Amino acid sequence: MQRHVAILGAGPVGLDAALACADAGWPFTVYEAADTVAAHVRAWGHVRLFTPWDLNVSHRMRTHLPHAPTGDDCPTGAELAARLLDPVAALPALEGRIRLRTRVAAIARTGLLKHEQIGTDVRAAAPFTVLLDAPDGEETAEADLVLDCTGTYAVPNTLGAGGIPAPGERALDHRITRTLPPVRDPDRWAGTILLLGAGKSAQTTARDLAALPGTRVEWIVRSPAPDWGAVRDDTLPGRQQLVEISQAFADGVSDRVTVHTGAHVQSLHSDGDRVRVTLGTSQGPREIVCDHIVALTGYVGDASLYRQLQVHECYATAAPMNLSAALLGSPGGDCLAQPTVGIDALRNPEPHFFILGAKSYGRLNTFLLRAGYEQVDEVFDALAPAVSV
Repeated sequence: MQRHVAILGAGPVGLDAALACADAGWPFTVYEAADTVAAHVRAWGHVRLFTPWDLNVSHRMRTHLPHAPTGDDCPTGAELAARLLDPVAALPALEGRIRLRTRVAAIARTGLLKHEQIGTDVRAAAPFTVLLDAPDGEETAEADLVLDCTGTYAVPNTLGAGGIPAPGERALDHRITRTLPPVRDPDRWAGTILLLGAGKSAQTTARDLAALPGTRVEWIVRSPAPDWGAVRDDTLPGRQQLVEISQAFADGVSDRVTVHTGAHVQSLHSDGDRVRVTLGTSQGPREIVCDHIVALTGYVGDASLYRQLQVHECYATAAPMNLSAALLGSPGGDCLAQPTVGIDALRNPEPHFFILGAKSYGRLNTFLLRAGYEQVDEVFDALAPAVSV
């Protein structure tokens, strides 16, 4: 008997998992909410990765696509999608296996509630029921193995100091850009921009906005002394350049970029065509009136999909507990130094349910595509003898 695999998400890791299923001869279906594969990658398609092609092409992809890009050049998201992920999705091995415009709404164990048959063979033997929002309405599908590769980019963090929405944020959500914006149109970004966040997305956006002559950036950073994610003797030039430009902005190199460290959003209010934002700072409240808000405060995966499954989440990172412990216990914060964690770190109390890719790292920001491909290897190496019986 061959068990059916449900792969949630047609991003890089989901497509790699699909190839692993095809290579193993396991029946599978990839469910993708968007109308194209690699939708999250395309959303930041104008941004160049720090990592070169050789770190972004899995060994399975290269086997199926011998002419896949190689070398030390760092692709943009658009190039990654067009030159790698689209050709992977078009491979004969995946033909008819990817369902686009089909969003997974929830997953359950057929006939069992979350608290029932804990750790028993009965629960492990029960198939999963996957609730789908398909183009023609709701439907369900069954699977024996579920790989959640849905990523995080669709679930941005909010702006309040404690991680909840700041007062006024929900009402003004339509005025807030929460993904890396392309800033090619100077007129679109004219005026004062309130930029929030200190990670690489915010640093990239600060750099790009600072190049627009009609734009002024008020950059809000929660840490009083940000290190900008600096890595000693960084081997990724693009990443190091962002650290250097961000520090230069903080030092006042540009009269159109002001960095407010040790600050957070207290509230937001509509002010005609503009937004009045009250900040909390060490010197007391401060108001800034802006034309646009770009909030790049990180992302975290949608845990509601598996609310009825037995998933043990880390209380600090929201990643699966075993994986979170392995990552937090590893030295350093460089994505290039992330360990190969092994199958036990990827297991959940729910048998045959795995969270892979960026979503598996929760709030940790050290995920690298190479780590996602290694996770796929670990799952398939561990389950291959057990899935085909």
